[in-house]
Amino acid sequence: MSDPTATAVGTTGTMEGHAGAPPSSKTPSREKPRSLGRDAWEDLRRSWIFWIASVLILVLLVMAFFPGLFTSTDPTQSDLELSRRGPGPGAPFGYDTQGRDVYSRTIYGARASILVGFFTTVFATLLGSLMGVIAGFYAGWVDTIVSRVTDVFFAIPLVLGAILFLFAFPNGEGDSALSATTKVALALALFGWTVATRIMRSSVIQVKQADFVQAARALGAGNVAIIRRHVLPNALSPVIVIATISLGAYIGAESALSYLGIGLQPPVVSWGIAISDAQTYLRVSPHMMMFPIIFLSVTILAFIMLGDAVREALDPKLR
Repeated sequence: MSDPTATAVGTTGTMEGHAGAPPSSKTPSREKPRSLGRDAWEDLRRSWIFWIASVLILVLLVMAFFPGLFTSTDPTQSDLELSRRGPGPGAPFGYDTQGRDVYSRTIYGARASILVGFFTTVFATLLGSLMGVIAGFYAGWVDTIVSRVTDVFFAIPLVLGAILFLFAFPNGEGDSALSATTKVALALALFGWTVATRIMRSSVIQVKQADFVQAARALGAGNVAIIRRHVLPNALSPVIVIATISLGAYIGAESALSYLGIGLQPPVVSWGIAISDAQTYLRVSPHMMMFPIIFLSVTILAFIMLGDAVREALDPKLR
């Protein structure tokens, strides 16, 4: 028979041995809480639409700001003997009516078109977001006034409003490329901010009713602090999505204005101007219009694809 005292001593010793053992150096790691931005990035990394759109936009941006990497031909150099000649060796896109290289003008035209889209998006988003925050956060008579002003501008079509503005303040022949680009961007932003205002207003109304906003107000935070720290970070997602999609639409609107002859003016090089110059010779020299239209369409499609991917990543309902 076994000695119960020995058994008790052995058990006690074993327990003391465990009690006296040094604590394990491995402690369970606590995973950091994932923010909305991190969740969105993880979704974007798995989206093939996002990567295709990003690569296309990156190539277009490099082409716009470093055109010398793609062509060494001066886009303004003309030779009337080469007028409307089709694609061939040394000129893969052919020549226009003035004997200028269409490929070179297509490459250099990306800069003005993309800058107009970028400037318009920045102006319209900043103005629209500001008006939307004011209307949604303060409500009451402030919301009523902002909403009625928004309705007035929203009723005017974007391109029509820009046409009226540019007829009243036309680009002169002596204007620099930056000045002409900025004026067209302001004309489009003046009638394009209403969409951002409506979206931001709706988003702010939802966010300001959240418990964390009410808690901040109860702790004595002022309106400006609440808007800056709590409302804006949680209400910006829909505006970012619409701004990304609108950038492509603004590039298309600039091309429409230049096509009508009231947007950017020569000697500025843009896709809209190239399409406008080629409209008369569409049947006999289709190459003059085809290549600028292809680049314009790809650019608009890339920004729309990027906006769609961002929308799916930022909207929890679509996951």
